[in-house]
Amino acid sequence: MNDGLQQVKDWILKRHPEREDIPGDLDLIENRLIDSLSFVEFVFLLEQQCGRSIEMETLEVDAIRTLDAIEANFFGAEVG
Repeated sequence: MNDGLQQVKDWILKRHPEREDIPGDLDLIENRLIDSLSFVEFVFLLEQQCGRSIEMETLEVDAIRTLDAIEANFFGAEVG
């Protein structure tokens, strides 16, 4: 797992101490691991970890729905 993605995962786990791990395909939104109150903070963290700006107006929810999707959309080798 990429260090940036690990930081994102750790951030989520810190807010949900009842969880020991988050599977890559777990829906973070449906399982309320990312909610409307933490969403902006989450996107800011994601920007810091992936090293690029994320436009809230054009952000597709599916791009952040799972850790696998986050990895593919923000930390993949083809992302630049």
